Amino acid sequence: MLNDTQIKSLKPKEKLYRVTDALGLRIEINPNGTKIWRYVFRWEGKYTMLSLGHYPNTSLRKARQLRDDYKQLLQEGINPKHNNTKNDSKQKQPTFKEIFDMWHQTMSKQWSDEYSIDTQQRGDMYLLPQLGKLPVTSINIGLIRDLLLDIQDTGKLDTVKKIKGIVTRVLGYAVSREVIEINVALSLSPDLFIKKPEKHYAHAKTPQELKSLLLKLEQVSSGLSVKTAVMLVPHLLLRPSEVAELKWEYFDFDERMITIPAEAMKVKKKIHHVPLSNITFKIFSNHKNKSVDSPYCFPSPMNKSKPIGTESLLQAIRRVGVSDDEYTTHGNRHTAATIIGNHLPHIRRDVVDAQLHHKLTGVSGIYNRADYLEERKTLMEDWSNYLDNLQGNSPSIETSDIDENIEKLKANIDRLTRR
Repeated sequence: MLNDTQIKSLKPKEKLYRVTDALGLRIEINPNGTKIWRYVFRWEGKYTMLSLGHYPNTSLRKARQLRDDYKQLLQEGINPKHNNTKNDSKQKQPTFKEIFDMWHQTMSKQWSDEYSIDTQQRGDMYLLPQLGKLPVTSINIGLIRDLLLDIQDTGKLDTVKKIKGIVTRVLGYAVSREVIEINVALSLSPDLFIKKPEKHYAHAKTPQELKSLLLKLEQVSSGLSVKTAVMLVPHLLLRPSEVAELKWEYFDFDERMITIPAEAMKVKKKIHHVPLSNITFKIFSNHKNKSVDSPYCFPSPMNKSKPIGTESLLQAIRRVGVSDDEYTTHGNRHTAATIIGNHLPHIRRDVVDAQLHHKLTGVSGIYNRADYLEERKTLMEDWSNYLDNLQGNSPSIETSDIDENIEKLKANIDRLTRR
């Protein structure tokens, strides 16, 4: 049997663990250091576990008394789970903050540091000031509804969705731990909340629109970094920030491959490979000789230790007459997905999705781990050639013939990278 000295000496570990007292009573030590009394009993052939409160608020003596009270109920043929009146739940049940902290500490081991910090900050700002000190058993649908509607009244529609997701997961965690029986957040109708209008970035939808756009992009006359990045954005199928922040350390020119680390991608679960086509290989090879004094492919003209910003790309294309309802750099990937699907039918959709580094959900997200790297090399070569042909250039040569035709290819590169 336990004593107070032993209980106080129990230290948290990486995973939750329990230490037995006697007759079904045990104490649970969580990774965040909280200690909760549990009573385990058998009812109709199944084991059930009840919470008796937090230590030291619920003392060893009190926990044993509660255990004995429940054992008496069992002898009378009463399920203690449905007659939990002897435990002063208002004082003994954990607060919402305690459950939030337990949930966050558990989940942080699976999240990136950035997402973990972001979730904690949202909890600190929107949830804990109003709900943190309340017993989690007292959290009802009205409290959550009013909290979310107050956020909605400020116009932060994205925040409403994110906070609703957090509180739903925290209460779901409490249900799984048998602290509460029902996750009231699941009963909130989505019709209560204003849906944020879906934003579609302007993009070229047809080969004719894309050709017109490419001819305008050729007229960009900003600095070398911006001009080269603008010309490469359509080829690389990356997000604008991912292009602007490319580093030379990502490149393997022998393998003709860019390998971007997971932390530099929007979807931060895995690294991303970008095969270089003949055209992009030569553009980058030529460009590297002009920016050897910076770790970035496209250094800022004001500070070579920093990359250009995406706003610089946007301003450059606006200056050559590309309107905001005609094209944005964010819309480039929409253009590629649309036109490749309609005009390069030999390229499979899942290969395109892999190259676009889309986050897959559902069954595809669980089971589709294929990289299709060889097929992606074909995709990137054919897509670059397609773009080049739209600009009125001759079809790009095959990789195996590049050494014999270097002068022909260089003419195209000089045109694309000239100031």
